[in-house]
Amino acid sequence: MKIVFMGTPDFAVASLDALVQADFDVVAVITAPDKPAGRGQKINESAVKKYAVEKNIPVLQPEKLKNPEFLEELKSYQADLQVVVAFRMLPEVVWNMPPKGTINLHGSLLPQYRGAAPINHAIINGEKESGVTTFFLTHEIDTGSIIQSDSTPIADDETAGELHDKLMHIGANLLVKTVKAIEEGNYTQQPQPQSEVLKHAPKIFKDDCKIDWNNPSQLIYNLIRGLSPYPTAFTLLNDKTLKIFKAEMEDKEPGIVAGGFLTDGKTYLKFATKDGFIKLLDIQYEGKKRMLIEDFLRGMRL
Repeated sequence: MKIVFMGTPDFAVASLDALVQADFDVVAVITAPDKPAGRGQKINESAVKKYAVEKNIPVLQPEKLKNPEFLEELKSYQADLQVVVAFRMLPEVVWNMPPKGTINLHGSLLPQYRGAAPINHAIINGEKESGVTTFFLTHEIDTGSIIQSDSTPIADDETAGELHDKLMHIGANLLVKTVKAIEEGNYTQQPQPQSEVLKHAPKIFKDDCKIDWNNPSQLIYNLIRGLSPYPTAFTLLNDKTLKIFKAEMEDKEPGIVAGGFLTDGKTYLKFATKDGFIKLLDIQYEGKKRMLIEDFLRGMRL
């Protein structure tokens, strides 16, 4: 069975590697075009491209997925199945091309958390469980028939980065199982269950990351965890951005207004919320590198 793999970031590399290690015939990889990045504008290749080049797998990097030259080249690989992990939306002419269809690995237990940022939103919303789902692509995003899924608990102090890494490996294993089942013709397609309460996972923008200290501590704590390490929750301190990667909750002392802070100038800095404190542990102040709060306070007068 010939497979074309589509993906871009590290999350997708784990799945691609799992398919290669399981001896599936990955005939080509589709990934994002190279882009200049950083201060030197050095050309940056996607994690998936770097892996594919290392394994001598042909790489296609179309700017537009409806480009006729790209479509002809894609068709020439005569793939039986296409596998998508952390890529962009595909036009029907692409996902409908292979005879066995196109499957996607999504970082949530569908139908919940359809969208671009399922891992972040699950933690922001205080979920106790997450997982991964494989499904067939159709017109509407993340709505196709489910093939398989696997779940995992979310710890009370788990960050989006930690859940990402966990789901990356769970997802890679699930994807291999799914592809084997498709190859053997031993699978069923389950329509996604109808739910009255659907939680969505849209793309996260900068304004979504700013902390409102008038909220309860638990909501703010979940926001910090759900945006760590990227794109990172932040507040303003002396009119400069203070990113917060790690924090913990504390009970509130009387007389401190939400948004106000307490510090001893040496070991702690904590902001008052509606009903408590958020004690900062791991931060990055505008213009400085990421550091522990003690190191930050050592060089900062508040």
